[in-house]
Amino acid sequence: MQRSVTSLGETLACAIADLGAAKVGSPRLNAEVLLMFTLDVDRAYLYAHPERELNADESQRYHQLIQQRSQGVPSQYITGHQEFWGMDLIVTPAVLIPRPETEHLIEAVLPLAKPMQAPRIVDVGTGSGGIALALAKELPRAEIHATDISPDALEIAEANAARHQLANRIRFHDTDLLKELASNSFDFVISNPPYVGSCEEDQVQLEVRKFEPRNAVFAGPTGLEVIERLVPEALRVLKPKGWLALEVSGTIAAGVEKLLHGWESVEVKPDLQGIARVVLARRPIS
Repeated sequence: MQRSVTSLGETLACAIADLGAAKVGSPRLNAEVLLMFTLDVDRAYLYAHPERELNADESQRYHQLIQQRSQGVPSQYITGHQEFWGMDLIVTPAVLIPRPETEHLIEAVLPLAKPMQAPRIVDVGTGSGGIALALAKELPRAEIHATDISPDALEIAEANAARHQLANRIRFHDTDLLKELASNSFDFVISNPPYVGSCEEDQVQLEVRKFEPRNAVFAGPTGLEVIERLVPEALRVLKPKGWLALEVSGTIAAGVEKLLHGWESVEVKPDLQGIARVVLARRPIS
């Protein structure tokens, strides 16, 4: 219910209470983010000017955003933005919301790629383009490619590349996994693929199930289905001794290791909570 509150401090307090009542996680953070978005100010402004009065238009717009968030719409889709690797990315319901856990994938690849003169890298299922952009930012001599089966996702990724002045560094491909890419041509295949099994659906947050693109979250019954297709395609496009780097979950890590039987230097890297998060493997020479 909308309340007749006009001051910034009281409006924020009421929004926090409303989001808490709706069982939205981190209600204060969400309320602050949406108020900053409504007023186009930073967090310091919110707390420096609690007496500042909102006009009728601002109050109405903020109330509408709080209603959307209370119904489960992710704040990133409401604001259209998410930070990843220090970059502000455009996000829409056409792409998975970039998550901090995915930065572990970039951290695993950089030490391997930096010693190379001009590594050729492909990001499979690029979504918003976060992984490709981060690698282009950190590896100025690298040749970066990015694929996605969704034209809408590629449009967002290309927009993000343009915003960060990296459009001339990344070649985007509208294709399923690696189908249109040449054999034996890449030093790295990197992917944050769909890896949640439909058998785990009830363990996934409701707002993820309801609002994020299903084909970017769920792979099939076991969660391994997309990776099962990706591994042989990666074997085809990688140069001998090239690297495959995958984001995974603890649920499927052992299954991914089995799929990589015959590969070299297979390693599972945990995240900060000790959960399996990245699998690295090297293509054998033969």
